Amino acid sequence: MTDYIVNIDESNAMRMLIEESNVRPVVVDFWADWCGPCKTLMPILEKLAHEYAGAFLLAKVNADEQQNIAGQFGVRSLPTVMVIQNGQPVDGFAGAQPEAQVRELLQKYLPSPWAAALEEAARLMQAGDQQAALTLLRKAYDDSNQDLDIALNLAHVLIQCNRFAEAETVLENIRFVDRDTRYEQLMAELALKQEASKSPETAALEAELASDPDNLDLRVELAVQYSVDGHHADALEQLMLVLKIDRDHNNGGTKKRMLDIIASLGKGDPIAVDYQRKLFGLLY
Repeated sequence: MTDYIVNIDESNAMRMLIEESNVRPVVVDFWADWCGPCKTLMPILEKLAHEYAGAFLLAKVNADEQQNIAGQFGVRSLPTVMVIQNGQPVDGFAGAQPEAQVRELLQKYLPSPWAAALEEAARLMQAGDQQAALTLLRKAYDDSNQDLDIALNLAHVLIQCNRFAEAETVLENIRFVDRDTRYEQLMAELALKQEASKSPETAALEAELASDPDNLDLRVELAVQYSVDGHHADALEQLMLVLKIDRDHNNGGTKKRMLDIIASLGKGDPIAVDYQRKLFGLLY
């Protein structure tokens, strides 16, 4: 057992079911060894207890061994799950339920397991540590199955970090029904920053390359400028185009430059992972 999963008997029932419910919600699972659905439900409850890491207490009551406790709570079938707050049952269900439905029940009484990550990301952004905030938000985005609030926060930080292609992908994945004014503001911000982030040097090189598209050295020069401007995906794409034509361009210098940009993005960065895979596929 842990500080958020406990077996209940007569010696601790009052303390863990009633007193503890004044501190945090207590989810009581009434089960028995012979109950097949109980064995399906319990791993789901234990998984969620570990995920929420103490935001609620999972109290397991063997109804056969603790008949008095089960009787006091009026349990008539197994499994039965009750949510207790401030000493009183406030919600629950009978029978095994799928994980999504159990989550929906818990979310009415608990902060999301990624709420702390959102708060910490906001603190890091205020402190100017955008990269650390980005790492936290990416994980929360994946863990939450692309929760809307997290998606909008992630897109905002990506825009601030000039990760425009990734921000655009995150925003495109937001359902049409959820595209509210916050979404519209971020799309407008993205468009403005994409335009403003291009330096005069970049615009000049783009024009020059448009008139001389076969000039590999010029394409590498544009890639370098893209990287300086923070357009990392554009930079890597230009270098990839060069290496597809000449894998040993500039005596391996272009490949090294591409690897340097990938390394600068940090381990696990989606753009870095994508282009590392593309480079490996091209060379090997």
